[in-house]
Amino acid sequence: MALFRRRSRQAPDRDTRKATLDHLAEFARTRVGVEAYIEPQTHVTQTTMVLIATSGEWTRRRVPDPATARKIAVELGIPVYDVQLVGYPQRMRDWNARQRTGR
Repeated sequence: MALFRRRSRQAPDRDTRKATLDHLAEFARTRVGVEAYIEPQTHVTQTTMVLIATSGEWTRRRVPDPATARKIAVELGIPVYDVQLVGYPQRMRDWNARQRTGR
């Protein structure tokens, strides 16, 4: 039965990784002033990386660990911050508020 074979489990992981990297790269390429913020692992979620543009628009994706998030940010050529140290930028909160009132 192919359900438990290692090979069948690896292909979706590789595809998921590529899709995540493609999404983050596309976001950074198509927005102005993008910065990366690393969110720590919790009991509920694994480590995540939030990209925030100058407009406040943002996207979040899971990453294996903070080191990988930093590596991705370096590859994208964008600044990276630890959200526990610097918090979220006000522009992200403003963008969220505009999205809520727009509904």
